[in-house]
Amino acid sequence: MKRFRIPFMIATLLALIAASVGTATEKDTLVYSWSSNVGLLNPHMYSPNQMFAQAMSYEPLVSYGDDGVIAPCLAERWEISDDGKVYTFFLRKGVVFSDGEPWNAEAAKKNFDAVMANAPRHAWIGLTNQFEAAEAADEHTLKLVLKNAYYPTLHDLATIRPFRFLSPAAFPENGKTSESIKKAVGTGPWVLSETRKGEFDLFTRNEKYWGAKPAFAKVLVKVITDSEARMLALETGEIDLVYGAAGSAVAQVGIESFKRLEATGRFESAISGPISSYTLALNSGRGPTADRAVRKAIQHLVDKDLLIRAVFLDMEKKADFLFEPRIPYCNVGLEAYAYDPAKAEALLEEAGWKKSDGAVFRSKEGVELSIDICFVGIDSVQKTVAEALQGELRKAGIRLVLIGEENDSFYKRQKDGDFGMIYNDTWGAPYEPHAMVSSMLVPSHADFQAQSGLPMKKELDEKIREVLISTDEENRKTLYREILTTLHEEAVYLPLTYKTLVKMHAKNLTGADFTPIRQFVPFDRMSWK
Repeated sequence: MKRFRIPFMIATLLALIAASVGTATEKDTLVYSWSSNVGLLNPHMYSPNQMFAQAMSYEPLVSYGDDGVIAPCLAERWEISDDGKVYTFFLRKGVVFSDGEPWNAEAAKKNFDAVMANAPRHAWIGLTNQFEAAEAADEHTLKLVLKNAYYPTLHDLATIRPFRFLSPAAFPENGKTSESIKKAVGTGPWVLSETRKGEFDLFTRNEKYWGAKPAFAKVLVKVITDSEARMLALETGEIDLVYGAAGSAVAQVGIESFKRLEATGRFESAISGPISSYTLALNSGRGPTADRAVRKAIQHLVDKDLLIRAVFLDMEKKADFLFEPRIPYCNVGLEAYAYDPAKAEALLEEAGWKKSDGAVFRSKEGVELSIDICFVGIDSVQKTVAEALQGELRKAGIRLVLIGEENDSFYKRQKDGDFGMIYNDTWGAPYEPHAMVSSMLVPSHADFQAQSGLPMKKELDEKIREVLISTDEENRKTLYREILTTLHEEAVYLPLTYKTLVKMHAKNLTGADFTPIRQFVPFDRMSWK
């Protein structure tokens, strides 16, 4: 028995070393994980296509840089006409799709035409509403003609979807990418090579890529549905990296697990700065939240500092406004709603919401002050926050009814306006504020539904339409100030925190840096030290 002892100890030691450094022995492969398969990766469509994976295979005309500046990508440069209605893009030469098809103006036009054939589905993004035509002026010159001078054009073109480019050979026979594609074929640094449902998606390096080649030959994305199981996989070396949001239904990592592993010092870890807003929309069109006094009272009943300490373990920052003030056009001099339960109760009393003798909850004209709060049932953080709010609002005589449902039912409520309060995060760069504000015009979004009862909704919508096509910078600033001030004073949103991203990985991995776009994972920048 003794002669087997040394080899056994060596094997055990090697296993522990492997667990501590991830799968670094597979030098050509980076192992990541996601809660589901990435989908067919149709560049022009949405769920079940996963955004981080769409960004791996498909590229835009222009990109949103780490410094927030629009930079060349598939277009080397561009010109804008004096009236702001024509954008001329000079396309990068020598680029091919991963199937060898050439990248040129005809391929670009084919993609724009396919997107616009399904324009109602993309009405949330303002460019589709201003788009008139795409023209291939010559092989490497593309013109986009707009109805109006739409100032966020380049920002919309930098988004992950729908304005990215599929190989013409991968289009379906009828040309309708809204229905299907033959295969995921883009110009990006990665190619989706294999999918096993419920198990993994394998991306391989695009050897035809026009830019700097990724250091890794492969990125293996394992399907791990539970964030706790994902963290265990990191601990045991089954995966190399967690990168993304913390504490949501599709989170890369649970908040407590992140803190626990961070304390061990075994892995490199970091938390990003503010990336988007974690917020609730309050319905001004139905139920007690149709009363502005109720909406304003709720603003004063949430102790955000306590919430951040107790639920988010100080991994996120307090949000007092819908958009973080450092975002362009969003520092408009608003006054934050202070945590002040006494003021909240005074607002309710003045508005006629009173407690009868022995009653726990307030009522007005025989109607109890009862509000439903809707969340994704499997999202433990949404549920925990809702329970915390339930306790705080109860003290002021407001009944908060928790409704946790599956994703489809939750999003149906957002579209139909069947909610009192509902989670409704903002999207981060490059969408803020213009794309978020533009989506407020679309009835299928919770923003529109939440604002539906505002007496000035029509005027608000007109200001939104005007700000998106304004060519006067000072006028644009004024309009944004008026829009954001109205939404704040009407208390249509309850901002809770400014969300962050987290990362944790083996210490011999480099390049896993945060970028401004929360849905982008920079695999092409990563390598082993």
